Amino acid sequence: MNLILLLAAIFISFAIFAWLLKVVKATISTAILIALIVLLLQLFFGIGPGQIWQQVSQIPETLWKIFSGGK
Repeated sequence: MNLILLLAAIFISFAIFAWLLKVVKATISTAILIALIVLLLQLFFGIGPGQIWQQVSQIPETLWKIFSGGK
């Protein structure tokens, strides 16, 4: 019985570790992609991170206007 419990614990630990590695990999690749996009926007168009953040923060307001009929 203890052997089954040990094997189950090892399997669960491995599954959690594998999932954690996938999450970290996705997070790092997303962060690199965002940094690359911001860098390219700044180099080619002169658009800074502040301008991007301002536009991103206005997305909910814009969506609200679209779905509420532009009021």
